[in-house]
Amino acid sequence: MTRRTLLAAGAAAASTAAGRRAPRLPLRSSWQSVNIGDIGHTPGALTLLETHFPQAEIALWPRHLEGVALEMIQRNYPRVKLVRGVLGSPEVVRAWSETNLYISGSGSGFPDSSHAAAFHRATSKPFGVFGVSTDPVSGFGGGLIPEGGTLKDLRAKALALPPTHLDEDLRSVLDRASFFFCRDSISVDYLRAQRAKTPILEFGPDAQLGMHLRDDARAEAYLRAQGLEPGKFICVIPRLRYTPYYRIDGRPRQPADDVKDAINTRTTEGDHAKLREMIVAYVNQTGHRVLACAEMTYQVEMAKQVLVDPLPADVKKNVVWRDTFWLPDEAASVYARAQAVISVECHSPLIALRNGTSAFYVRQPTDTSKGQMYRDFGAGEWFFELDETSGAELWSRLQAIVKNPAAARARVATIRKDVEARQQRMVQAAQRAARV
Repeated sequence: MTRRTLLAAGAAAASTAAGRRAPRLPLRSSWQSVNIGDIGHTPGALTLLETHFPQAEIALWPRHLEGVALEMIQRNYPRVKLVRGVLGSPEVVRAWSETNLYISGSGSGFPDSSHAAAFHRATSKPFGVFGVSTDPVSGFGGGLIPEGGTLKDLRAKALALPPTHLDEDLRSVLDRASFFFCRDSISVDYLRAQRAKTPILEFGPDAQLGMHLRDDARAEAYLRAQGLEPGKFICVIPRLRYTPYYRIDGRPRQPADDVKDAINTRTTEGDHAKLREMIVAYVNQTGHRVLACAEMTYQVEMAKQVLVDPLPADVKKNVVWRDTFWLPDEAASVYARAQAVISVECHSPLIALRNGTSAFYVRQPTDTSKGQMYRDFGAGEWFFELDETSGAELWSRLQAIVKNPAAARARVATIRKDVEARQQRMVQAAQRAARV
């Protein structure tokens, strides 16, 4: 059954059910619009809910959703109602009064957990969480962890903490949640060690992996203009170890920003020299091309500075710099036509995998535990700890994909099957909690 058929069936069921109205669910999501991952969380969750819970009426309560990102959501999800307003505003209060279940979407550190708590206090109705990271040592939410660490380090530190470590406000929310899906097993193990009482505490992949949106027309036009042939190019995405939010959205500069900037200055060249070594090998060995592109707005210029400009001239002529930001639907269509996506950002590989393309996530030691999800859903061979890998190793793993693309596609299909089963389980938990 197609998604369109499912939606039609759901709408019909909702309109004809005698004596019962359709379950109503507000989704708290859309944390920011400067990152195609944070934009993509929302359509991912909406697609999962509409596909597996088609009789539900979904309302989206975004933290930040404007401009072309908002237009993308409204164009692709015409049945979804938009709730505007801050906590306690009349529109939010009205939406809460009509709902059966509040869902908080994917993100780092359970974004706006206090809003889920406020919903439960005000209504006594159930709430649940789709795919967040909550380990206490990886600096979720932009914390400062200059020493960094591998995922193995993070897991050991999290599990060594006393069972009373969990913040009491967060514990109160967790204990009242009908379900709590973490997008990585480190977060799951930490919360279990902290004796969280939510009845469903499981690994549930990032909602980005549910996003079906594509913009094939725009992508095909771009690829033609740049001379990028489907199946004969890779995408490479850079990243600073600390995102400079004060430069992106005008946040007041804090003393910690000096420390973060110093770490970025010290590490950026070494981090991306490894990617350039892989790029050189790929171009020289295959004759194919490379697209240097961004997942966050600040990475548009960065991609040119750290991936393109330092390359040898004979390699650089085969590298295209994407000089504009994009939405996740266009990125998905470009990634779908790439031979592979190699990213120091976490969500572009998820978009690629969702669209059938092999993808590497190269994790920096200052990033959160979310990277563990790659191992959790079976993509461990395409996961790399940046400080423990080399450009030669990245090329060796990429070369295997180039030599045997059929095997790589089969691996992606297996990963997708595992992810889809887990995400259907997430929606089933929401269905049970939302029963009226």
